Amino acid sequence: MVHKTITGKILYTSKKPGREGHERGREYFTWTKHTDGSRTLRALCEIDEPEPTVLRDITYSLDANDMPTDCFVRLMIGDKFMGAGLFRITPDMVECESFGPLIGRVSQKMPVGGDFDGFGTHPIAGDAYITKKIDKTKGAHDRKFRTFLPSPDHRGATPPLIAETNIYLGYVGDETITVAAGTFEASHYRFTDPHGDMAGGHPDYDVWVTADDDAIFLQGGVAGYMQTWYELVELERR
Repeated sequence: MVHKTITGKILYTSKKPGREGHERGREYFTWTKHTDGSRTLRALCEIDEPEPTVLRDITYSLDANDMPTDCFVRLMIGDKFMGAGLFRITPDMVECESFGPLIGRVSQKMPVGGDFDGFGTHPIAGDAYITKKIDKTKGAHDRKFRTFLPSPDHRGATPPLIAETNIYLGYVGDETITVAAGTFEASHYRFTDPHGDMAGGHPDYDVWVTADDDAIFLQGGVAGYMQTWYELVELERR
């Protein structure tokens, strides 16, 4: 095969008082890098707590310019089918074909109406990769970050339908960090939602990703009511 592959596992743990370090979920991801510069992310996300449980399958592709082209989402909430949807993204339009027990069969088209930064898929590996849209040469700064996504819920636990959010993403700086998967040169970023644009306001979310072109998630955490921590525990590049 001529493509390159990156696989890994991210452990989800709690930082809530009395629950520090308790495993609350996990994510298995695979990035496929093609010779034309395009990439596909395949992610299986398991959230054990808080209830109801979330089991999410994602297949998400981007072109050589790191712009989204298509995304498939399938959700099980509380071990019951919530919905499945296919999204097609172009510079001008986001389209969705979705179905589920709460929404029936839905067809959507939403004009983009201007520039946007990407498509938020909810897997942690995808959160890391979208940080490539920040220009680190400007130094520490933040800016409004316009994305479309399949659910505005903080856990992505609603039927797949087109949503839009305008949060902020900031570059904090570079450093060397060590996680269970090894020691890496990393870039530190912070997502913030000062205007409550995402489901009434998403707590601050810090992420550290590899400082190279692959932007692999290394570690991160969400503050506020969520009090979660994520860490890369396995990684293979081939």
